Amino acid sequence: MESAVEAQLRKQIMAWVGERAEANGGFLRRDELLDFHLDGEKLPVIDYSRGIRNPASFNSTLSIVSAADGPYDDTESEDGLLHYAYRKGDPWSGDNRKLRHAMETGMPLILFRKEIANIYTPVFPVYVVDDEPENRQFLIALDEAFRFIHDPAHLSEPQREYALRLARQRLHQPAFRTRVLVAYDTRCTICELKHGALLDAAHIVPDGHELGAPTVNNGLALCKIHHAAYDQNMLGVTPDHEVRISFRLLEEIDGPMLKHGLQEMHGRALSLPRRPADRPDRDHLAWRYEHFDAAAPRTTHHRAAEQHR
Repeated sequence: MESAVEAQLRKQIMAWVGERAEANGGFLRRDELLDFHLDGEKLPVIDYSRGIRNPASFNSTLSIVSAADGPYDDTESEDGLLHYAYRKGDPWSGDNRKLRHAMETGMPLILFRKEIANIYTPVFPVYVVDDEPENRQFLIALDEAFRFIHDPAHLSEPQREYALRLARQRLHQPAFRTRVLVAYDTRCTICELKHGALLDAAHIVPDGHELGAPTVNNGLALCKIHHAAYDQNMLGVTPDHEVRISFRLLEEIDGPMLKHGLQEMHGRALSLPRRPADRPDRDHLAWRYEHFDAAAPRTTHHRAAEQHR
């Protein structure tokens, strides 16, 4: 296939992946990826059984799958690059040859992070930027800029810091959103809105804090308005999974969004994940609620009302 035609097909595939992922809440399901059609012809975006997709008509790899518990040793190292192990067999033919061709031509790939069975978080475009035969691995960068670095295996300190920051933004945050939304059945834990494109994964203890790990039990699936209110301490969640709205908002008079979207959520119980391990950590909720409480001063009347709820 001519490179210009292949590049155009990749652009169409990536556009579809982006649209479907956003509609779902940041991820795609295996059956969606396997049933993709382009111009009336079926063209699976991932392989049925392997962690790499090399369509017969493509000269370069289309997509790769990285899984923490997979059969290949794919790791994010201290250089912020994905170290993608050679496929088994001859290192100079088959899948490895098409990955090497992607490096030589600069063809973009789609990286799918599989952290939940049959659920994939897409990261794209990514680029094969180096080949290390001595380590039997390719280096995958998350930004086009790394294609022009002379030796990606030996990044300067500023480049390494940039790569690590980029990896956090493009790998860890989307993966956190996927895990949290799937745990909550793609619905807001407060209002139960089920439109994935309108949902976020909110950290209970903020990202960057020493306790702010990107784990499901440090997350809440929230619609965008409740996420914004949570971040602004207009909305809090008690350690017993009850919603509190700041008294300042409760006293305001405004339109239906304030009344139905926020004020009527006061005292509402969260809709929690089915798996106990996925439910919000009580200590994290208590830590965050203290900050909400401190940011919402009450009058004596308000404190008395709260004590008698």
